Amino acid sequence: MSHRRKAPNPAASEFIPKGAPRMATMAPSAVQAFPSPLFPHPGLSSSTAAALAPGMSLSAGSSPLHSPKITPHTSPAPRRRSHTPNPANYMVPTTASEQNTQVIQKETVGGTTYFYTDNTPAPMAGMVFPTYHIYPSTAPHVAYMQPKANAPSFFMADELRQELINRHLITMAQIDHSENTDVPSEVDSYHSLFPLEPLPPPNRMQKTGNFSYITSCYKAVNSKDDLPYCLRRIQGFRLVNTKCMMLVDMWKKIQHSNSVTLREVFTTKAFGDHSLVFSYDFHAGAETMYSRHFNDPAADSYFTKRKWGQHEPPPPRQHAGLLPESLIWAYIVQLSSALRTIHTAGLACRVMDPSKILITGKTRLRVNCVGVFDVLTFDNSQTNHLALMPQYQQADLVSLGKVVLALACNSLAGIQRENLQKAMELVSLNYSSDLKNLILYLLTDQSRLRSVNDIMPMIGARFYTQLDASQMRNDVIEEDLAKEVQNGRLFRLLAKLGTINERPEFQKDPAWSETGDRYLLKLFRDHLFHQVTEAGTPWIDLSHIVSCLNKLDAGVPEKISLVSRDEKSVLVVTYSDLKRCFDNTFQELQSVASGSL
Repeated sequence: MSHRRKAPNPAASEFIPKGAPRMATMAPSAVQAFPSPLFPHPGLSSSTAAALAPGMSLSAGSSPLHSPKITPHTSPAPRRRSHTPNPANYMVPTTASEQNTQVIQKETVGGTTYFYTDNTPAPMAGMVFPTYHIYPSTAPHVAYMQPKANAPSFFMADELRQELINRHLITMAQIDHSENTDVPSEVDSYHSLFPLEPLPPPNRMQKTGNFSYITSCYKAVNSKDDLPYCLRRIQGFRLVNTKCMMLVDMWKKIQHSNSVTLREVFTTKAFGDHSLVFSYDFHAGAETMYSRHFNDPAADSYFTKRKWGQHEPPPPRQHAGLLPESLIWAYIVQLSSALRTIHTAGLACRVMDPSKILITGKTRLRVNCVGVFDVLTFDNSQTNHLALMPQYQQADLVSLGKVVLALACNSLAGIQRENLQKAMELVSLNYSSDLKNLILYLLTDQSRLRSVNDIMPMIGARFYTQLDASQMRNDVIEEDLAKEVQNGRLFRLLAKLGTINERPEFQKDPAWSETGDRYLLKLFRDHLFHQVTEAGTPWIDLSHIVSCLNKLDAGVPEKISLVSRDEKSVLVVTYSDLKRCFDNTFQELQSVASGSL
């Protein structure tokens, strides 16, 4: 038989042989080759295999029981194995000569035998793997970077959970149109508009200082993809010529982690006037750099009132309300990275301003409102619309220097022309010479064109510090994510168990849930949740629930005593027996629900 394999067909139903022994797990190197997810999590409508090897999970997305009445496109090789692999089923060669030979495996399906070569590398003989699902302890490289908790947790950190919940709340927020009649229900292909900024009063005539137009900002959902976006509306702007869309198309191609991506620009009359709308990616929970660092009037007092150098020396910056230098460098690395990508694409940011820089989380920056000035100031009379970009790029570097200086002074008053000398003196007294030199380089006129790459030597090894901090943060989040993988598996298990327990009637049998295998599962449910102490008070222990569910999911041979509610009967069964009851019962329910019976 030829060992050449065809490419898997993602649209085909998965082929699972009935009663055939499930083979070993997949080598890590083979995982990369699969175009489809290796561990899919089907809904409760998917059925589970009738015969799973010990240690196989039925709730972690096991394959359907039925086998399609077609010849499979590929042999039942690695792609056909269980979604929850069991390392204990590795075929370990028993002799040295076998280690150099390929293992020929076979599976019989519907009277047809399929042979295939198992290329999975076998581990060393003598390896023992657990046959049940467990929650491993926190990885050492993560455990030692976090404050010690009183007890281990099955769930993600409270801080991360609260942050995600806040983002979800903001994403799902809606407006009461009966009290906000000025907000249209639909704008172009967007609906469910929600103001992200206080709406200007109808009689407001003054224009904003940033764009010289009255602007407003909304969260909206695009009906084409059902994804949330941020709409920046420019009021009273008529788009005379569509040639500026050439620049918009250039902006739409820029994807950077420190820049809010522009998706589209369109005109509308939905607000009752001629408005120009910029659609950007929506980052829930973001706040501007201005609101986080420059919105406190008391923060300006240290800079504006103190006259250091004339009397006693200034106190250390941690007592003066100044930002840590490491935080300022973290901002510099991100902002310069965004400028580097934008300038390389032949464009200019033109919105390097604290009110247009978004902060998500603790230190993550994103430059917002890119491309707005390119459309608002587009000159139809120019033949080369990119001719002024080098000049705008130089202005970007000056604006970056002003942002850094304002952060170092913790006051926007420091970037005013009459305060520059005083601000630089403050930087010299409280921060390193590298930070001072970077600010001077960005704010001082140069005889040649400058590039954002020129400040990289000034950043120096601090770049590695920020990279290390980012990767350590990634390790912490991945560790929390690993907990939720197990919790999702247990949720699917409980969801299946809930469809079985206490079902009032099935197949016209009111006693269905009280007899046979279902009665064992009912008693197991009581064993999980309804235990009491010797004094008769409820005994609640999350670790007991998790441990028992994991043993059920794996079908371990451990015995368990199930006591009837009247305490007159005690049934001694193994978790493998319960797993068999669980599989057969849920399969029976699912077969009827899908109409196959």
